[in-house]
Amino acid sequence: MKSVICVLPGDGIGPEIIDVAVDVLATIGKVYSHEFELNYADIGGIAIDNFGDPLPPATLAACKACDAMLLGAVGGPKWSDPKATIRPEQGLLRLRAEMGLFANLRPVKTHPDIIKHSPLREDRLHGVNMMIVRELTGGIYFGDRVESETQASDVCTYSDTEVQRIVRVAARLAVSRSGRLVSVDKANVLATSRLWRAVTTQVIENEFPQITLEHVLVDAAAMHLLQRPKDFDVMVTENLFGDILSDEASVIPGSIGLLPSASINDGGVGLYEPIHGSAPDIAGQGIANPYGTLASVAMMLRHSLSMSAEADALEAAIYWCLSQGFLTIDLADENAALSTREVGAKVCATLSYY
Repeated sequence: MKSVICVLPGDGIGPEIIDVAVDVLATIGKVYSHEFELNYADIGGIAIDNFGDPLPPATLAACKACDAMLLGAVGGPKWSDPKATIRPEQGLLRLRAEMGLFANLRPVKTHPDIIKHSPLREDRLHGVNMMIVRELTGGIYFGDRVESETQASDVCTYSDTEVQRIVRVAARLAVSRSGRLVSVDKANVLATSRLWRAVTTQVIENEFPQITLEHVLVDAAAMHLLQRPKDFDVMVTENLFGDILSDEASVIPGSIGLLPSASINDGGVGLYEPIHGSAPDIAGQGIANPYGTLASVAMMLRHSLSMSAEADALEAAIYWCLSQGFLTIDLADENAALSTREVGAKVCATLSYY
């Protein structure tokens, strides 16, 4: 089977972790007799440097012609001037809008041998397995914006159709899991949240009556996420709240470097990336944690390329390597830590047994 993947290394540690992902894809192709056509393109800061545009037309064209997109990270201090009119993150926001990537899936799952690195109490973490579903192309990030030296405003807007489609994605996931769905809003204050709550209730009652729905205010959700993370299964929320809550949840497994994400559209095309940033402080050192990127590859195989068996094998290989203590410096003592490429090699070697 042949699949076309647009590879977007980006900035900072992005190229390093993408190199490992490409090695793993090559191994999967060899083991399962697949052909992956990899088309590289610039996005973010490197695209600003090379083209004066964080999402050049050629990059967007490559994305529209592929089956899936694999991203490293964007941004860094070189392009962080708050007064700059062109910023790396604009490329990512535009890509989401242009590709209709409205549904962001962020799984949060603990590994029993890694949770000792979490700042949370270990007894709260065993068995955590949740999916945060974030609406990705609406809300305050895409609303009207006014900015001057003395005043600024960012407008948060949602329509009923935007809420309906993301709730349906979350509901279908909940049906395949425990049948429980938590919807997070701020309905006691915000008009958009009152619409969100009303539409969510209507969708679940009319289309998914088998689901148990709970509405939770965002401030309470932030607290409960750390106090009792095992109580959550599928969570659905709007763009800003989902951004904050999913980053908060990243401390649960023990390192932000472990967590993947998928941003998908109605056609099944998706953008797959680790949830961490470009980490410019360690870029070029070969010590970045590649597991979140590799888990993102597994999500790409499953959600966009219809390769569920291959995704299962990659996830099993990741789990085994974590169990064996094949860890980068964020999770291991300095003398025991492996490099980014060494971790990738361990995963590739493990895949050969599946």
